[in-house]
Amino acid sequence: MKNSKKLQLTIKSVQQAVDDWVKQYREGYWPPHVQLARLIEEVGELAREINHRYGPKKKKINETEAELADELADIVFTVVAMANSMGIDLDKAFGRVMAKYYGRDQNRWEKK
Repeated sequence: MKNSKKLQLTIKSVQQAVDDWVKQYREGYWPPHVQLARLIEEVGELAREINHRYGPKKKKINETEAELADELADIVFTVVAMANSMGIDLDKAFGRVMAKYYGRDQNRWEKK
């Protein structure tokens, strides 16, 4: 990857990488409603690609296949940017969410 740093992927490092990237521009973070619209656009791109691959709607002959991993990473970038702009520590928030799932859903499905 040209002009990109090698990242040790922790949520904290991802939040810092996004913050470093955003802060190099005068515009900074977009307002929350603009970020939400961007997130919806990115999720739509992922949905479209999944529908083309696994659903009944096939791509047109001249359309290229998008990389699902890249579409998911675009969504992660946008979510992280939203969290950063609102001062949310995703490490803490994700820890709370996982504790909720392990508690609430521990007997919800059949274990392996």
